[in-house]
Amino acid sequence: MHLEPPAFPRLWRSGRVPRAHWRRAAPGGTYSPSYEFVAYETPRALAAEEIPGIVEQFRNAAANAIKAGFDGVEIHGANGYLIDEFLQNATNSRTDNYGGSSENRSRFLFEVLDAVIPETGANRLGVRLSPWSTYNGMSDTDPLGLFTYVVKRLNTLGLAYLHMPEGRADGVGFGDELKTGYISSAQTFSSLFDGPFISAGGYSIDSAKAAVSAGKTDAIAFGRLFIANPDLPERIAAAAALNAYDRSKFYGGGAEGYADYPMLGYAS
Repeated sequence: MHLEPPAFPRLWRSGRVPRAHWRRAAPGGTYSPSYEFVAYETPRALAAEEIPGIVEQFRNAAANAIKAGFDGVEIHGANGYLIDEFLQNATNSRTDNYGGSSENRSRFLFEVLDAVIPETGANRLGVRLSPWSTYNGMSDTDPLGLFTYVVKRLNTLGLAYLHMPEGRADGVGFGDELKTGYISSAQTFSSLFDGPFISAGGYSIDSAKAAVSAGKTDAIAFGRLFIANPDLPERIAAAAALNAYDRSKFYGGGAEGYADYPMLGYAS
């Protein structure tokens, strides 16, 4: 389970203005309760005194996940969600203790981690970060410097793993191939992180095996291939053919093209 309170919560029923790190609407949009694509609203900026309440929501969600029997929790600090908005200076225009320097912009992330670790244990907590993604309007003037600072601080916490995607998302969406001209997250940050490193984004089964064998990463995370192949580990082990995914059905609101892909006949 990973925790990611939306940067722009779906508040149609309440009529309230969503809260975010700053008064800035992300490019693109999201899906309404009826699965219609709608533009993001311009949010209200979080006041400094509200931030401890948001941190408490992360802590409570993590505690509930462990009580429910989850093996662990992943904090989602990537892809333009709330933590990422605080981290990167294309979106963080704050002038208080949560804006400006890398230390200040990462303050929210580490407050969340400090609150969640007592609930999960550091060895059951992972973090996902996306240094090169421009999804939801994200970018930073010095991503290498910022995320090097963050990763080195993460080393002091003894986390279960660090999870980073390769550069695949542009400003408003995700493509199926890696973007050209991006520095590899795995090659750049896996050697900086003291614990297990998980890479994701644009991998085939063969390229994933090659990356692990070459020591570029400890493991590979799959998303689209898992949607289309709910028995993906069994298929990899058996060198079986994979179902092709249908991206157009991912956010349709129903089972078709999302939860109705066939499994291998012998899979449990």
